Amino acid sequence: MSELNPEDAKIITLARSARARTNAAEGAAVRDETGRTYSATSVDLPSLKLSALKVAVAMAVSSGAEDLEAAAVVTKAGTPDPSDVTAVRDLGPKAPILVAAPNGTLTKTLG
Repeated sequence: MSELNPEDAKIITLARSARARTNAAEGAAVRDETGRTYSATSVDLPSLKLSALKVAVAMAVSSGAEDLEAAAVVTKAGTPDPSDVTAVRDLGPKAPILVAAPNGTLTKTLG
């Protein structure tokens, strides 16, 4: 992750930590326009299923964020679901989405 700026590396670390804490399929973190961060994992209940990115975006919105600077998702999947990308774009149209493997290695950036 040496090619990342420290703030982007931080949200990947937060996403990895959230995923590891709960052994979830994926972890995510977002950074809002003030620098506040929100980390989350996927939710898989019988009556509620949400991706980690959607939960992180929802947390940011419910805390008053008006824009996102960046988002990160740690997953075994090669890319986030298109609806996850849309959720990020709804709040942060220009926010890069950093996609990382479970070991924290950046695999791609969606601009």
